[in-house]
Amino acid sequence: MSDLTAVELVWLKKRIENYIRFGKVASNRNIDRTRRAVTFTPGSIFAFVRWMGNDFGTVASRIDILRAVAAGRRCSTVAYVRPGAEILLTAIGWRNVEKVLKIIDAIEAIGIDLVDVPPDYWRHAHSRFAARETPRPYTRQRHEAWLLRRRIEP
Repeated sequence: MSDLTAVELVWLKKRIENYIRFGKVASNRNIDRTRRAVTFTPGSIFAFVRWMGNDFGTVASRIDILRAVAAGRRCSTVAYVRPGAEILLTAIGWRNVEKVLKIIDAIEAIGIDLVDVPPDYWRHAHSRFAARETPRPYTRQRHEAWLLRRRIEP
């Protein structure tokens, strides 16, 4: 059993788009012209975006921010993700997906690598969205505090 988490990415023009918005990919393998598989090491955080459409427009859109788990560890099942992952944030519907993408863009704009953002922040953002509130912004000061805390915790 592999310790890697595999994600199948599908692209069918104007029908299905599954892609990784951020994350450090361990390996990348083409399956066929429309599918490929990427893997992540345990503990890696990544954003997985899924979109489906038809002749009339968007049918479904979703973003999940996930943390890859080691083999044999508890995890949630997520479509296209094997064996599964720890779900840190889920947003369904274009309006909600767009809010998450704006948060991601804002974090990138201040020069922070998204894979270094703590899982707690993504959980916070998920909880605030669930309560129909705006998440607190992720700042450089918050990030520096996280880096210091990570250095002293085992």
